[in-house]
Amino acid sequence: MASYSHRDRSGIYSFSSRPRAVEDRSRTLPPEKSRPMYGNIMFDRRVVRGNTYSQHFRPSTAQPDPAEIRREQVSKQRTSARRRAREQLLQPTTPEPVQGRKHMDVQTELYLEELSHVVVTADMECQSDAFLDRPPTPLFIPAKSGKDVETQIEEGELFDFDVEVQPLLEVLVGKTMEQSMLEVMEEEELASLRAQQKAFKVLRNMEQAEVQRLQEQERRRREERERRIMQQREALRKEKETVEKIAARAYTQQSLVDLLPTVFNSLRTHGYFYDPVERDIETNFIPWLMEEVHKNLEKRETARKLLDAIIHDVAQKRLEAFKEPEKNSH
Repeated sequence: MASYSHRDRSGIYSFSSRPRAVEDRSRTLPPEKSRPMYGNIMFDRRVVRGNTYSQHFRPSTAQPDPAEIRREQVSKQRTSARRRAREQLLQPTTPEPVQGRKHMDVQTELYLEELSHVVVTADMECQSDAFLDRPPTPLFIPAKSGKDVETQIEEGELFDFDVEVQPLLEVLVGKTMEQSMLEVMEEEELASLRAQQKAFKVLRNMEQAEVQRLQEQERRRREERERRIMQQREALRKEKETVEKIAARAYTQQSLVDLLPTVFNSLRTHGYFYDPVERDIETNFIPWLMEEVHKNLEKRETARKLLDAIIHDVAQKRLEAFKEPEKNSH
């Protein structure tokens, strides 16, 4: 019966097509007797050219397939091209200079060295032909060596398909079931994660609403406390002002008990408090009366002076009249 052996790096499963009894017996035999005496050349050629997982059993005398060699060369070329592109991308490059500047080679060593040897260079040009397409490299086919040998293979002698395909089917079905179970478990896990996220979002929204409500309540309490404190301070300030006013009023009344009579007497003495009739008489009537008296006195004085002048003139005339007879008598 065929048995599953291992899986190589390329992902190809290898199977042994020999029975277990033959394998165990070959291990116990010496090296020279462990090899089969008769080789199946057609089986070897078929394995080399047709089967995908038979590379581990290809004999050294079998010739490689040209198409397979071509594929390997193309694969190597693509791998080397990818590696060179990756190295070019990963290799740090100098950024382009800004406008008006250019890159120059400078010495970055610790100690500067004078460059005295300057190589003289000259620019030359030549015209070359256009690039021609390179012809494809011909496929290498090694020279034929050895002799061709044929063997008649009857139906059922190489392998039994129903028996040989069973391990492959078991692996394929197992991997398919395993992948399906992984996908189902992943979907269930994603659904569970979505449900948890939805529950978490609902809980977070509720907590945020509760936090906002508590913050608003705390803000209202703080504003109310500040308003009460301001009202209490205003009431205390008004009460203090009232007490100070009452104390000032009592002190003022006590001080004015003896002060008012003295002040009133002093003001009355200095004429700040007066009788309106008396003040009217003193300011209006008495000046008018004095003015009228002065006018009458001036009239009397004028009349007296006029009378004295008349009397003087009359006396002078009479004196002159008495003196004239005496002059005539002489």
